[in-house]
Order: sequence, then C-alpha cells, then structure tokens
Amino acid sequence: MIHRQNKFNHNTKIVGVIGHPIKHSLSPLMHNIAFDIAGLNYIYLPFDVPANYLKDAMKGMAALGIKGFNVTIPLKEKILPFLKDVSEEAGIIGAVNTVVNEEGILRGYNTDVQGVVESLNPFKEELSGAVVTVIGTGGAARSVIYSLIRSFKIGQINIVNRTEQKAESLKEYFSSKMIFNDFKAYPLVPPDLLDVFRNSKLIINTTPMGMFPEIDDSATTIKESFMKGQIVFDVVYNPVKTKLLKLAESQGATVVTGLKMFVEQGAKSFEIWTGQEMDKAKVYRAIESYLTT
Repeated sequence: MIHRQNKFNHNTKIVGVIGHPIKHSLSPLMHNIAFDIAGLNYIYLPFDVPANYLKDAMKGMAALGIKGFNVTIPLKEKILPFLKDVSEEAGIIGAVNTVVNEEGILRGYNTDVQGVVESLNPFKEELSGAVVTVIGTGGAARSVIYSLIRSFKIGQINIVNRTEQKAESLKEYFSSKMIFNDFKAYPLVPPDLLDVFRNSKLIINTTPMGMFPEIDDSATTIKESFMKGQIVFDVVYNPVKTKLLKLAESQGATVVTGLKMFVEQGAKSFEIWTGQEMDKAKVYRAIESYLTT
C-alpha cells in the first residue's frame, strides 16, 4: 500500500476498523482497493483496541476527526453505550459494525444486515416457511436472526451454541424484540444435532470456527448432516470455502460463502461514509484473487 502513502495529505480522510485482535481483518485491503477504484482521497487503517480501552478509543476517534470506522470482534455489542445514537436495526440487534463521526458525534449502524440479506436474496422463495439453523450467538448471529425475521418469511429458527444458556437467552431476546416465537435452542453437540441439521433448509455458521489459520475447525465433521436441496452459509470469508462448506458441498448442498456477505456489508459502510457506491464486482474479484493465490 506504499502508493497510497504518497497520496496521503492533510485533506485525506481517515477511516478504519477497531477490534482485538485485528491483524486477521481484510477490511483495510477491501476498502483501500475500493477507494483507489473510486479515486477517493481516503485511507483505511486497522486499530487494535482491547475491550478495556474502548471508551478511551471512542474519545480519541471523535477528537482526531476520524471520519468513521468498522467494529469487529469483540466490540460489536460493547460499543453501544459510547455512541450518541444508533440506527433502528442496530438498536434491535444490539450490535454495531459501522460508526460515522459527525463533528464529534458518533452514530452507529449495522451493515451486516445488508450482507446477510444480499447473500440470501437468491433463495427468498425457498426460505419461505423454512426451518433455519443458526450456529453461534455473537454479534453476527444477532444480525443473521434479525435479517431472517425482517426480510424472509422463515418458519422456525434453531439456535445452536456451545453454551446452551446463551442460545436460550438469544431466543428470549428476539422473541420479545421482534415478536417471533418459533425458536428452539440446542447445545453444540454434533452427533445429537444430526436430525436438527438434516431437517434444516438453511444452516448458517456465524462463529469464527474454520477461520484462517484454524482451517480444520468446523461446527460439525459429520457429512450426513448435509444433503442435496439444502443451503449452507458460512459468514467466515478466509478461507473462501471453509471446511464446513466443503463438507456440505460434497453432499450436494448449495453453499454461500462469507466473502459475498463481507463485500456487501463493506459496500454499505463505504456508502455511509462517502455517499458513493462501491464497485462491488471489482472489489470482490480482487479479494477473491488475494485469498486464493
């Protein structure tokens, strides 16, 4: 990115991403490519912010005039108390992944919703009345559940998590927030979940399981969990095809990669900060090429 440094001047707008750890994030790559394509004088930087420094980091972002930033693990839920206001979807979800700094006033949004909806829109008819299984209970799971209820006429949502109590809590949270009661909660014990997975039209992994470098990790390694006619979606984007997706594909399931969601949510953040549309096709190809070479 040295060529970007040469263009860096007092008019350059700074945006970035906060989280801990942060070195795995490809958001700087994606947005700096997008800024180059659009000819915008912006630079996107990673900021490693442990949770106990979040309050100070927010003051720093506002004071330094950082134009905006993305929020990743483990800060998506923790950041809410430090924001002036949040968008409707971020408020219901209880997690923020995009912040805009308007002259020292920090406003939060959740563009993961855009990523989920755009990734699943091709299957909208198939998902009407369907049973869906969501693995995980973090910020990404919240965005997925919100999107499924708000944009798709889902029949039932199974929430699967290592800690069953967290799955129960999330079920109760969305039952009250979105008046949707067709939930079931299960502990993540793959042999016991065989029927749950097989009876699901759509399975979504929202956990970091299988993310580089832990590429041999997977929510299940039981190939009978999957079959033809199913849709399996993994929000992990590095590697492009996780162990879970490869296993599902080998059984004839249709797979949806996290890279689509990653670029779609990034495009929405890009638009919020710049007022312009990201060239999603070019950016997608650039990141796909980076991840597969």
